[in-house]
Amino acid sequence: MGATMLLLYAVRMVRTGIERAFGPSFKRALTASRNRVSAAASGLVLAIILQSSAAVALLVSGFTAVSAISFGAGLSVVLGADLGSALLIQVFSFDLSWLVPVLLALGGGLFVKSERRPLRQAGRIILGIAFILISLRFLRETMDPIRDSSFLPAIADYLARDFVTAFIVGVSLAFAMHSSVAVILMCVTMVSIGAIPVPAGVSLVLGANLGSALIPVWLTRSMENRARRVPLANIVVRGSGAIMALFVLNETSILPYIGSLDSAQTLINTHILFNALLLTLIVFSNWLEVPFRALLPDDPPSIDDQSPLYRSVLDDTVFDRPHVAIASLRREVLRMVQLVETMMRPVMDLYSKFNADTARSVIAKDTHVNAALDEIRRYAAALQRVSLNKSDTKTVRELTEYAIAVEAAGDIVAKRLVPLARERSEKGVRFSEDGAGELNRMHDHALANIVLASNLLVSDDLESARLLLEEKQEMTRLERKSRKRHLKRLSEGVQISFASSDIHLETAGGIRDFNSHLSSAAYPLLHRGGQLLETRLIEQNYEDLEVRQR
Repeated sequence: MGATMLLLYAVRMVRTGIERAFGPSFKRALTASRNRVSAAASGLVLAIILQSSAAVALLVSGFTAVSAISFGAGLSVVLGADLGSALLIQVFSFDLSWLVPVLLALGGGLFVKSERRPLRQAGRIILGIAFILISLRFLRETMDPIRDSSFLPAIADYLARDFVTAFIVGVSLAFAMHSSVAVILMCVTMVSIGAIPVPAGVSLVLGANLGSALIPVWLTRSMENRARRVPLANIVVRGSGAIMALFVLNETSILPYIGSLDSAQTLINTHILFNALLLTLIVFSNWLEVPFRALLPDDPPSIDDQSPLYRSVLDDTVFDRPHVAIASLRREVLRMVQLVETMMRPVMDLYSKFNADTARSVIAKDTHVNAALDEIRRYAAALQRVSLNKSDTKTVRELTEYAIAVEAAGDIVAKRLVPLARERSEKGVRFSEDGAGELNRMHDHALANIVLASNLLVSDDLESARLLLEEKQEMTRLERKSRKRHLKRLSEGVQISFASSDIHLETAGGIRDFNSHLSSAAYPLLHRGGQLLETRLIEQNYEDLEVRQR
């Protein structure tokens, strides 16, 4: 059990390290695929990088939900990911024990000593690979005494005789462990030391293939139908293929042609061959959309989706009139601000009484914000290919940069504040009366500044820009004041403040950062108006000089 847990932890460690280091690149890699072959290749590479075909399937589900990738391309990515995961098993099956000390030294050095985030994540990834190799060695060592007992041979013989049960065990293990890579590596290890026979191992591996396809179906069960189609198609394709392969390999004499009946390499050969054959089905991936669209039709639009707030106002027909197109772009950025406002408004209600439906609604709106930013970048790129004067080009760039800031503000709500509210509820944390009042004042201040930012987008008024920047400074002052008061309550021994300390400080910082992103609309206008210093150090130096002179 210890070796198994280390294996699961190591696989997750590599995946999270890569996601933290290269997360934003995954969407570009998947959505940039022009055809099914390149989509399958992208899925293959990503599965090797993430060490999980299920993780790739979940990424695809998210992108199909916002129409960033088509059904055919999405299914091709997932089928390619399954083959990538199989190739990864082959790599880890080699004797790489000599590499473990090198990986531990290099990964540990980078993770412990480096101050740069990319290098620390590289260290995490390298350490994870080393832990995978160590866990596989532990598995081999711990299976030796079990192999010599009477228990394991009896189970192994039973699984060899009853391949259907072995198949079901493989499905159950892969689903329970949420990692087909870990399950198949365990099977290969046990076959390599003679703990279980090759036929039983093959049945377990085929079951693990179906179990890994079941994971994204389960995890996307509450998502909209459009996001569930690709995982469901994948489990139908892989499930039917795995069941057919199970009976063919166990009821015929074809297995010796795949590999030796006393070698663990046969399991790997079967796994790779099975997924390579399934990959050929990408030629039919577009055709499969029709039955699965009928099985999972588009969800009826919600009240929110019917609102004009959730529809893009970009007009692709006015590129020949740049001023009209820029006005359209400005309106779309304003729509983003309004969307983020609807996300921010119920946040403190979630802190006082957490509601899961409201939280899901807020997080779902972040998808609309992200989609709006993608469309704004596309529109701005198309607009800049038109003959624009220098002033219009600068305006388009400033609007695009502000849209990026607004999207970052939405991420703060969905990925920082809402999870903190959930954590407060789950842990039963309560704020002191003063602490809750401070956070509510900051929240009200942020909502008022959203209105200011919206007005500034419409008016381009210099005085409004000055006011917005002053309000940003006021928010910084409020956050600093709240932090000092909170620390004072801690020093006075207020028990409730000890329990809520982390959540209070992180929430205050999140609201401050949210407000900073929304207030960034003031900077370009103030800079053009000559009312923004290049650096605050100038003003401070003059003040210090005056103090010394006095």
